[in-house]
Amino acid sequence: MTTDTSSGALPVRAHLASAPGEPVLDVVIPVFNEEKDLGPCVRRLHDHLTRTFPYPFRITIADNASTDRTPEVAAGLAAAVVGVRSTRLEEKGRGRALRTVWARSDAPVLAYMDVDLSTDLNALLPLVAPLISGHSDLAIGTRLARSSRVVRGAKREFISRAYNLLLRSSLSARFSDAQCGFKAIRRDVAERLLPLVEDSGWFFDTELLVLAERAGLRIHEVPVDWVDDPDSTVHIARTATEDLKGVWRVGRALAVGALPLDRLARPFGDDPRDRTALPGVPRGLARQLLGFCAVGVLSTLLYLLLYSVFRSAAGPQLANAAALLLSAVANTAANRRLTFGVRGRDRAVRHQAQGLVVFAIGLVLTSGSLAALGAASDRPAHGTELAVLITANLAATVLRFLLFRAWVFPERRGTYVKDDIR
Repeated sequence: MTTDTSSGALPVRAHLASAPGEPVLDVVIPVFNEEKDLGPCVRRLHDHLTRTFPYPFRITIADNASTDRTPEVAAGLAAAVVGVRSTRLEEKGRGRALRTVWARSDAPVLAYMDVDLSTDLNALLPLVAPLISGHSDLAIGTRLARSSRVVRGAKREFISRAYNLLLRSSLSARFSDAQCGFKAIRRDVAERLLPLVEDSGWFFDTELLVLAERAGLRIHEVPVDWVDDPDSTVHIARTATEDLKGVWRVGRALAVGALPLDRLARPFGDDPRDRTALPGVPRGLARQLLGFCAVGVLSTLLYLLLYSVFRSAAGPQLANAAALLLSAVANTAANRRLTFGVRGRDRAVRHQAQGLVVFAIGLVLTSGSLAALGAASDRPAHGTELAVLITANLAATVLRFLLFRAWVFPERRGTYVKDDIR
C-alpha cells in the first residue's frame, strides 16, 4: 500500500536495502571535553562492532564545542580508523548534537551511546535488531528492568527512579528508563519526529520518547548491564532543573493539543489496519462501533443524571433540553477523540457545530416522545418518563452513529482518516 505523503501522512516503511558498503547503523558518540576517554571508547566500540555486527556500520563522533584536545583526537580517529568520522558543533548540548548528526546521516538505523561506555556493548545488537527487522520504531536500553544488572551509587539510583516515576505520574509515560544513554531510532521515524522535539540538552531523550509514545510508535526496551562512571561530568542539580522545566513544557503542550501528533498516529511499517477488510464490512466499523457504544453508555448515564437534577427545578421539556445539550457536547468530544481518533484542535469547532445539529435531531426525537407521553397521560410517573426517554435515546443513538460516521467524521477516499494517519 502506498500512502500519500503530501498531506502529512507517514510513508509505509520499506525494508532495509542499503547498497554494498553503505552503513546500516550509525552510532553517534556525543562528547564534550573527553580527550582522555574518546580514543579508547571509539576503538573498543569499533572492535566490538567489527566482531559482532553483521552489517556495515559507522561511528560518528559529535563534538559539542569542546575546549580541550577533543577535536584533534576525534580528527585523528576519523583519519586512522575505517568507518569513523567526526563532526564539530560550536554550541553545547547533547540533544543538539544528536539532532544534527541524525538529520545528516544516510544510515537507516541511528543510535547513540555515552562516551564512558557504561552500558555493556553486548546489548547493542539486541537494541537495534528490532529496528533493522522493521518490528519497532525506537529502542532504548533500560537499567530498571528486573533482569538488568546495574552498579551505581544509591544517590543516582534514587534520582533515576524518582525521575521515571515523575514521568509516569505527570506525562503518563510507560517506558521504564528515559535517561539511559543507550538508544536507537529508525531514520524514517527520526525525520518525522525530530522536528517536534524542542530541547537541545539532556531532556532531548525524554521529550523524544514521550512524543513517540503519545504518537503510538513502538518502543522496544532492552535490559542492560550498566556500571556507573565515577568521573561523570553531568551536573545533577542543573540537569534535574532543566528536566523539570521540560516536563512542564511538554505536559502543557500535550494538555492543550499544541503538538501535531496526529500526523504520527499511524505506526510505520506493516500495519494490520492497512490490510484488506472483510468483504462487506467497512474498514474500522467494528472498532468504531465498540468505541461509540462505550461512549454512548457513559453519555447516556450523564444525560440521565443531568435530567434528574434539572427536573427537580424545571419542567420536563426544559430539563430534557439542558441535559441533552450538555451531554451532546461531551458525547461529540469523546467520540471525536476515542471513537474516530481525531486529535488536535483542527476543525474541532466545526465538529462541535455538526454535533449540535445531530443533537437537534435527538432533541426532536426525545421531545416528541415526551410530548406524546404528556398527551397520553396528564401526570406520568418519573420512572415512565425515564423509560420513554431511554427508548427515544436508543433510536437517536443509532441515527447519531450513522451521522457521525457519514457526515461529521467521514472516511476519506484512499486514506483511513481518523486514527490511522495525519
